[in-house]
This record gives sequence, C-alpha cells and structure tokens, in this order.
Amino acid sequence: MTREPVDKTLKMYVGGAFIRSESGRTDIAGDRLRVNRASRKDLRSAVEIAAKNQPGWAKATAYLRGQILYRIAEMLEGRREAMTAAIGEGGDEEVSASIDLLVSCAGWSDKHSQILGTANQVAGPYHNFTVSEPVGVVGLIAPDAPPLLGLVALLAPAILSGNAVIALASRARPQPSAELGEVLATSDVPAGVVNILTGNLEELAPHFSSHREIGSLIAAGVGSEDRRTLELGAAENLKRVHVIDEPMDAGHWHALAGPGAVERTLEFKTIWHPSSA
Repeated sequence: MTREPVDKTLKMYVGGAFIRSESGRTDIAGDRLRVNRASRKDLRSAVEIAAKNQPGWAKATAYLRGQILYRIAEMLEGRREAMTAAIGEGGDEEVSASIDLLVSCAGWSDKHSQILGTANQVAGPYHNFTVSEPVGVVGLIAPDAPPLLGLVALLAPAILSGNAVIALASRARPQPSAELGEVLATSDVPAGVVNILTGNLEELAPHFSSHREIGSLIAAGVGSEDRRTLELGAAENLKRVHVIDEPMDAGHWHALAGPGAVERTLEFKTIWHPSSA
C-alpha cells in the first residue's frame, strides 16, 4: 500500500505560542505546505498581546536585551541546516548574514542611547538633555525577499531598544519565518515581545496603519500602492511610517544593523534641569 505523506501547515507565532488563524483560512506555500492567512482579528489580538508585554520588556536592562539577542543568534546557528533548506538557493549566506546582524545588534543594545542622545547647549543656568525611549508596539512588514534576513533586519533593531513587534512575514516565502518562530520560542525572548503573522499584505495593510496601539510602522519591499495605503492610513492617527528602499541582501547587512536602524524605533524627549540643583 502506498503511503501519502502528511501535509504541513505553518503556524503563526503569537504570544509565545504557535497558533492558527481564527478564520481557519490557509494558502498554498509549496508542495504539501500551507500557511495560515491572518485576519484583522488575528492582528488585533497580536497587538493586544504585544501591548501587554512591551512595558516589562522595556524595563529590562539594555545588557539583558543584548544577551537575549545574542541567544537568538546562538539558536539560529544551531538550526542553520534546517533554515538553509527552508530558504533554498543562497540560504547559507543569508543565514550567516542574519546571525551576524543579530550579534551586531546585541552589541548596540547598551550603546545606542549614548550615540543617539545628547547634552544640548542652552543659554541659561540649565542642563538640557535629549534622551531616547522605545515607541512601544512597532508594526513590521518584511519584504518578500530575502525571506529571513529581511525579517531579522527589521525585527532586531526594534526589540533591542525595548519595543514589542507585530511582524508580517514574507508573503512569497513564509517558511523561514515559521522556522524563525521556533528559534525565538527557545531563545529567552519573553512571550508576546515578538509576534509573527503570515497573510495577505493588501488585506492587512490598512489595519496595520490604522490601529492606534501600533506606534510606528516600518515596511520594506512594498510597492507604490501598498506604500500609499500605509501612509494614508497612518495620517489619521499620526503614526510614523518608514519605508525602506535600500537593498536588504546578505552583502549589505552592515547597513541594516547600525544606529540609524535603531533610531526608527525610538521616540526622543528633551529634559530641562536647573544647573544649580
């Protein structure tokens, strides 16, 4: 008797658990491979979880957040073979770049505030400081390619500064994002800090941009129509929208991991203090 192999459905990673879409919808993602299609309700639930867990993550020391990012790199190194197979051609180079980017971001966790903050010169007997703080909940829209590095390059700078994220994975090649969810589940990242959805960008983009609990939106690899949707939707709630046009291939990972990438996930406030006090 001929045995038929079991089809696999990739789950979404939300709140530290692997879940199916509440709608029950799935899309074909490959031979005997399906992927969940997130709904508006899935996005709303993920945002609620992220908002609940972000304050605790922001209160963690910068050193601890850096150590956890390094732990993600360690776990990804341990799953190199499976991740390379999920990516396919060029997978080994992309995995290496993703690991290196995570290690680089781990080093920035306790340094970005000194680079991006400043002591301002003012006329008068005052001290004036500009300091950074996390936005809160950040929405991320990863490019279709590269499927792993594109997601990691958006995710790592956002969480190192104390944000929680809702990420929409590559629509064309979602399998690496599912593998990354399994890495995150065993890497000491608190549940709810990183949430990865799979689904249709045209369906979810209006809800990413209009949801008031999402404080900032960072997208890469989106077309002009999707960009317009994101920017128009965010105008009503004054959400910041950053669209990355730079290449995100493995040869340019250094440019994706510096203070500029972290700055997109921060807010800045100015503090005045009497110099005599």
